[in-house]
Amino acid sequence: MVASERITFERVLCPIDLLPDSKQALDYAASFARICGAKLLICHCRDQSERTRSAESGGLGEGGSAERSLVRLIEQAKFEHSVNGGDILIIDGDPLVAIPRIAADKRIDLIVMRSRRWQHARALLGSMAEAVCRTAPCPVLITHPRDREPTESMRDSPVKRVMIAYDFSSDAELALSYGLFLAKKHQAELHLLHILPSRARTEAPEVAMLALGAGTAFDEISNRLRSAVSGETRLTCQIKYAVREGQPYREVLAYAGEQEIDLICMGASGTGFGLHALFGSNADRVLRQAECPVIVARPLRPSMPVASPVG
Repeated sequence: MVASERITFERVLCPIDLLPDSKQALDYAASFARICGAKLLICHCRDQSERTRSAESGGLGEGGSAERSLVRLIEQAKFEHSVNGGDILIIDGDPLVAIPRIAADKRIDLIVMRSRRWQHARALLGSMAEAVCRTAPCPVLITHPRDREPTESMRDSPVKRVMIAYDFSSDAELALSYGLFLAKKHQAELHLLHILPSRARTEAPEVAMLALGAGTAFDEISNRLRSAVSGETRLTCQIKYAVREGQPYREVLAYAGEQEIDLICMGASGTGFGLHALFGSNADRVLRQAECPVIVARPLRPSMPVASPVG
């Protein structure tokens, strides 16, 4: 298991498109940057049509350029969340290519972005945020249109309950490390959830045998969940363990709703999420349907150098 103590968030990147609801992702990014003592970077990617419109109209946003609009947003976020520092990047090009490249070049530790659907044919692939998750060299935290608005008691920290979807894979171990790190930073309650396959959905002999001793299986998994967390961590964090049976994405979403989870942590491929799983996997469905932000855990550094630097 990757020790949570090794994880640090020193640079947080927030890509925005200057639409009104972009501020929700920016608020999360600013809050995480403050709590983790990280530097906040905000970027905006312009495609060709946007560059043309910007040149014709004199800039993006009401009464000013894209940069002035970004300055206003970042200054508001810095004021509201007491964030020190912050860079603004305006990049020309496809955000699906530019955002991972920026993350690699700037050695970003966390990307925070809003889930927004592609237009036309690309909508079948989900949102741009989902697509970035597949190529980013670092974890990606995705906020959603359905996310609950933070209450006054949550202004200091938007995260009170963190849930980790844990299936004992190496990716789940990474998600566990991030979940532990963020739970400690936010002083949040930690929920560790494992999903057993539904016995009614398969006729495999080993699952039929499991049906004879379901209670024993649940007890065994519960013990494994407890052993996944060190004794020291159990003394410093409030941890809840849960084992359920059924379709993984359905159970993750149901548990998150019942427990009013504020952040779901998942591994990049531990539950069927990968570069070639464009849609339909458990993780994809959680990303699309969750009513709270979801963080997809990835190693913090790219596996190979990026050829063309940005900015």
